[in-house]
Amino acid sequence: MLKMFRTEQDKIKETDRIQSGVWVELINPEEHEAEKIAKALNIEIEDIVASTDPDEKNRIEFINDYTLILVDMPIQEIRHGTTNYTTIPLGIILTAENVVTVCTVESPILSYFHQDHAHVISTKKLIRFIYEILLRNVLFYQKALTEIDKIRAEFERNVEHTTKESDIIRLHELETTLVYFATGLRGSINVLYRLKRYKQFKQYPEDEELLDDIIIENQQAIEMTDIYRTIIDGTKQLISSVMDNRLNQVMKRLTSITIILSVPTIVSGMYGMNVNLDGMPLAKSLYGFGAITVMIIIVSLLLYYWLKKKDMM
Repeated sequence: MLKMFRTEQDKIKETDRIQSGVWVELINPEEHEAEKIAKALNIEIEDIVASTDPDEKNRIEFINDYTLILVDMPIQEIRHGTTNYTTIPLGIILTAENVVTVCTVESPILSYFHQDHAHVISTKKLIRFIYEILLRNVLFYQKALTEIDKIRAEFERNVEHTTKESDIIRLHELETTLVYFATGLRGSINVLYRLKRYKQFKQYPEDEELLDDIIIENQQAIEMTDIYRTIIDGTKQLISSVMDNRLNQVMKRLTSITIILSVPTIVSGMYGMNVNLDGMPLAKSLYGFGAITVMIIIVSLLLYYWLKKKDMM
């Protein structure tokens, strides 16, 4: 999909022609769309389609008359039946008069600039516009990290009541997401440091201040990722310990029940032996069966209360 936008009267509006100050947005572009933009802006088509390769790494390259910036962008996906986050490449190409963004899916990071509240952002200020995209990207990372921690906290609150094996699997998915985030954020910080070194990306003092803010936010996101990974690992261990403890409690109860049931089993086994009844107490009594039954119940109850006192029930 190919869309083009340009700031007109302090609003980012869609346009149908390429001119100075136009932001070209390519979402999973078809071959003819990529070729059209490549020809119009004198860009190598390989650099346009590079962002559609999920294995592309974060990097910045200066090629002829344009600059290619590749960073990882967080998106939501369905994994193992649940909604999780992952990262995909986001390509930003800066030419002399335009900015081109390329990714494989429509993202709220870029959709933000379609909305009315983005009126303070101008596509004509190319460097500033790129920095605004990078800022929205790292802020979306932070938002996703906050959501991940809320999910983890919910598991922790319910650990005593509804802990299941699926909870451990879900936490593993969250941990996997944080690995993707850590890789993407560390790659992004390297790109940001390189941008800070190049003079062509410092047109105005405000641009340099904005880039410093992005670097700080990115570092905070990296720290959040590391902290949440540690906390999730602790939560997984907690859930495993709770499940092991529950199993131990069940085994204790089953053992206690077996001990209690052994009393009537032993007594009935002794009276069921094929021996002379003269030596068996109450064997010939009219009330023998009832008396023995009452004795078994009394002994079993005493054993039950003793085991309960020992925290075995």
